[in-house]
Amino acid sequence: QLQLVESGGGLVQPGGSLRLSCAAPGFTLDAYAIGWFRQAPGKEREGVSCSGSRTNYADSVKGRFTISRDNTENTVHLQMNSLKPEDTGVYFCAAIDTCDFIVTRPYYGVRFRGKGTLVTVSS
Repeated sequence: QLQLVESGGGLVQPGGSLRLSCAAPGFTLDAYAIGWFRQAPGKEREGVSCSGSRTNYADSVKGRFTISRDNTENTVHLQMNSLKPEDTGVYFCAAIDTCDFIVTRPYYGVRFRGKGTLVTVSS
């Protein structure tokens, strides 16, 4: 079964930055729309951003997060700036059918995913 691998999480102070990476060992990410999701303790999954035929962002991260693809490295990155405590959670990437519903229907069309990486924003 195909699986993605996330990296780059950690502990950062409010206002700081992190860059998450989503890698695909053994296959090419080009063929898929890739979404980043997060889940905080006790909360529902939230769609954060997506790179596919279009690029989407949740309103809560617009202007602070940037998604990008590096086809040479076969990786999708999520650059997160101006981090806030409410950005804390487990972030995972997933191959999804379409970017159209990543924010409104974060469980829709998820084909396969990674295990996630923990992001903690705290002073």
